[in-house]
Amino acid sequence: MAYKTIVVHVDGAAHARERIAVAGLVASSQQAHLIGAATQSAPPEAAQSAVEALDRFEAQARSADVSHERRLSEQDTASNLTLQARYADLLVLSQSAPHDSEHAGNEHLPEYVALFAGRPVLLVPHAGSYPHVDRHALVAWDGSRAAARAVGDALPLLRASRLVTVAVFNPEREYGVHGAQPGADIALFLARHGVQVEVLRQSTPLDLPVGEALLSLAAEQNADLLVMGAYGHPRWNEILLGGVTRTVLRSMTLPVLMSH
Repeated sequence: MAYKTIVVHVDGAAHARERIAVAGLVASSQQAHLIGAATQSAPPEAAQSAVEALDRFEAQARSADVSHERRLSEQDTASNLTLQARYADLLVLSQSAPHDSEHAGNEHLPEYVALFAGRPVLLVPHAGSYPHVDRHALVAWDGSRAAARAVGDALPLLRASRLVTVAVFNPEREYGVHGAQPGADIALFLARHGVQVEVLRQSTPLDLPVGEALLSLAAEQNADLLVMGAYGHPRWNEILLGGVTRTVLRSMTLPVLMSH
């Protein structure tokens, strides 16, 4: 299994360049086709901005020497990206940035797409530079359906990573989701797929949110990719997210692959 079609959100945001760079990096390593998806708003100046953003995308894609194409849609951004993701292996977005006029009205775009697209979403922090995602991947494992889906969806990236650490938090507090040795079964599954893997069991105080502990561990381990399930319940008028998902979306410091 490898990613063969990757969609990246293209817009005029300041951090779009880094988002496209990460998408190009993954596309190059996977020999995948990269699609730049932009939304054309009604005002003429907004439409021109989308075209210029796609021009910049093409320049970056040519520089990365990856197969690519551009797509411009009149749908709203969330609907466009959700649709494009259905025909791809991976969708690359940015974390929502506070006070970003480019994303006015789309503050919940990452969580919306993660919950509705049916495809894995690779989220890039809105600040910083991420020149690699293949040195040390951290997998958040709790034995859930969402975590299992995330591991399966991330296999191309996990196989390419030099080291993968499976982090199991507070397994003694969960009953019936782990075997005799928490993390051992998923590590064996990954090893059979050619993944270099180790297991790290973590106990946290009851008053420390797991999301914060997960991000702290990622920093301590110098991880360059976090893989996790996206927990949430989409409703017509709001999106209810699990605590870990909400914390990571708000405070991520490294690229995060999420699956729902």
